Amino acid sequence: MASQREGIVVNPYTRLSEKQVRMVDGVSREILEKQGVACYNAHASQLFKEQGAQVTEQDGRCLVRIPSALVDRALESAPSSIVLGARNPNNRLVLDAAEPRVRFGSGSETNIWLDVQFKDGAPVFDRQDGSIVKLRAAAHLCEHLDNLDFFIRCVNIQDADVTAENKDVNKFLASLDSMTKHVQAGLTDIGQLDNVIRMGEIIAGGKEAFTQNPVLSFICCAVKSPLQIVDDTAETFMEISKRRVPVVISSCPMGGATGPFDEFGMVSLINAELLAGVTLNQLVAPGAPILYGAVPVRTRLDNLNDMYGAPEFGHYNVDCAQMARFYGLPCYSTAGVGDTAQPGIQATAEKMLTLMSVPRGGAQYIHYAFGLLDRTNVFCPEQAVLDDAHIGIVKHALAEPNIDDSDKDRVLSLIDEVMESDHRTFIYHLPLPTRDPVYVRYPLEDDEHGALMAAHRRYKDIETRPGTPLPDNVRRELQAAIPGILPQTLV
Repeated sequence: MASQREGIVVNPYTRLSEKQVRMVDGVSREILEKQGVACYNAHASQLFKEQGAQVTEQDGRCLVRIPSALVDRALESAPSSIVLGARNPNNRLVLDAAEPRVRFGSGSETNIWLDVQFKDGAPVFDRQDGSIVKLRAAAHLCEHLDNLDFFIRCVNIQDADVTAENKDVNKFLASLDSMTKHVQAGLTDIGQLDNVIRMGEIIAGGKEAFTQNPVLSFICCAVKSPLQIVDDTAETFMEISKRRVPVVISSCPMGGATGPFDEFGMVSLINAELLAGVTLNQLVAPGAPILYGAVPVRTRLDNLNDMYGAPEFGHYNVDCAQMARFYGLPCYSTAGVGDTAQPGIQATAEKMLTLMSVPRGGAQYIHYAFGLLDRTNVFCPEQAVLDDAHIGIVKHALAEPNIDDSDKDRVLSLIDEVMESDHRTFIYHLPLPTRDPVYVRYPLEDDEHGALMAAHRRYKDIETRPGTPLPDNVRRELQAAIPGILPQTLV
């Protein structure tokens, strides 16, 4: 196998029986065939029509009814395994729908950076605006977090000189210059797509090298719940698809608001939306790499905000991972988000609730897992350090048992040896190193000041470590070839 980040291979936990999976599939197809999707993009509507969908104009939009045969054709051509490259080849990700190898990464484009300082041993929190400098700091931190496998830009750059035209090149480049893992983000301006791809080609070493090792990829929310294909994001989605760069078709219905509360209804709706997106992607470019991007959430009943720290959230996401596996598509999923606005026991409880459930479903690509608070509105570096520690524990808990016939004689011999001793204590006879990793202690244990202080100290230590900037010749080529790069992006 080519080099890649190891992640953790799980034995997938499933909530749905085979019959229930086929029921969800059948209801989703019926939604697409009978209800259809409201499509606000003329190019997408025309493409669906040319390929056999029933398209009728209605109130300034097109109602597109997608036949199952069209969905089947898309699922046949969509690849079941895709590569997300990285500057360091050892950080590549091979996402194979047939292999439940789970990786964890960051996510969301938060407007707020939560700074943590300590006064007289107590934490003081300061909410600050995101910037290029803070995005670089987040990427540098995430480069050094052992359990973070990929980087989705997690800080919105809001510098005074950032515009709609130069935002994309600067957010991607600030991330790639500070990070040797895979980088992913959305696209603000479709006019910058080719500049961002050109950036990836230069960093990867050329067009062919980028095809083999795509160091960047895209997220696109072309489908708005319930059942609406959005004009501008659909156009962006189709252009990315044409260029055959890996893309996530993301959908995020809120149970009780833009989606049903109940599990069957929610999973059927989001599955229909994602099947529509996969179909559009494959109509544009058969065989183009795509991830099944399920991000279903719950609605809070008191204020109608999205809610991540709820049991139903885990149910929705585990089911979606099962549906992606049923179709043979790599799955982009969500775990580790905190609804609370500050690090602490509530954030830990909310995050661990989903970190211990959703990855067990076998989704290959778990985002939102590092540093997010206040749903997806705040990024806190200390929280990212805490999350790294907790995900390490989760990986240990999810590891498959290492038991086979070759070890039988060793186990019997060890037990005989201990029982014949005068102390009958296994610690004196434990082979070192053990075949199985042994969990020793909480990695941020700090008796005097607590875990948050320990996380703060670790963050500050990582902050002083050398960066991973792009080579000087690559930086010069980027500055010559890519318009709009700001001084603070390459420092």
